[in-house]
Amino acid sequence: MNAGIIYGLLAYLAWGLLPLFWKTFISVSSGEILGHRVVWSFVFVALLLLIGGRWKALKSAFSERKNVLPMIGCSLLISLNWLIYIWAVNHDRVVETSLGYYINPLISVLLGVCFLGERLRVVQWAAMALATAGVTVLTFSYGSVPWISLALALSFGVYGLVKKKMHLEPMVSLAGETVVVLPVAAVYLLVVGMTGQSTTSSLSADYQLLLALSGVATAMPLLWFAQAAQRLSLTTVGFLQYLAPTISLILGVALYDEPFTTVHLISFCLIWSALLLFTLSSLKGRLAMRATGTGVQKG
Repeated sequence: MNAGIIYGLLAYLAWGLLPLFWKTFISVSSGEILGHRVVWSFVFVALLLLIGGRWKALKSAFSERKNVLPMIGCSLLISLNWLIYIWAVNHDRVVETSLGYYINPLISVLLGVCFLGERLRVVQWAAMALATAGVTVLTFSYGSVPWISLALALSFGVYGLVKKKMHLEPMVSLAGETVVVLPVAAVYLLVVGMTGQSTTSSLSADYQLLLALSGVATAMPLLWFAQAAQRLSLTTVGFLQYLAPTISLILGVALYDEPFTTVHLISFCLIWSALLLFTLSSLKGRLAMRATGTGVQKG
């Protein structure tokens, strides 16, 4: 369990600190950063699969028809999520990204209710209502829907829903998802390079190397998360997941001087209350199920 907590902390710390990494390339277009992220993620993950003798697993994943469409769907959704996140970070919207990832667990629950037939308790519906109120407060404050937060939450939520259709290990799944968009990313980078529109050509060798490490920055947290998920209960993982958006929120306000007004505070408090209420309700439900299960076995 101690190892699981360490892996979980590493994963969510890395995800929370990602704005620091992407801010390094503030002069580079979001499209080019995404292109490099896709290419170098594939290179790094393919190398790991090769070293681990798992290359055949990737070929096998594409040979099964049931995996192809979900893989394509996951690839498009995660690419959209990455693009919006990178764009938001480099346009001083880190606070909005943190809001998106606070909302994400509740969006995932709502998708489970709508598409997987899962049921919620009254308290959990109340949590959903609180979160909705939080988003509504921001909407009226902005005069428009906080699209960055909702787009990040929805794209990652649907991504998780689609991934339930596949039963692949994380590295094989990520490799497959990058394979789908790899040709598009490679052609895009080639075109902007040949037409003189590249914003990475002026980067120094050090920054070019750092950009190549985006593959490592993408894959390693996923590996750590997979290790944590195997060792820890869902409840523990659920608590740890709030670490990433909290770090991003602190970075946005304290380091990048993004505005955090009274309206932001009210909205975030409503969403934090919703997350706390939902998590405690889920924990109580799991403990009750465990107690019931133990009783049945003893009887």
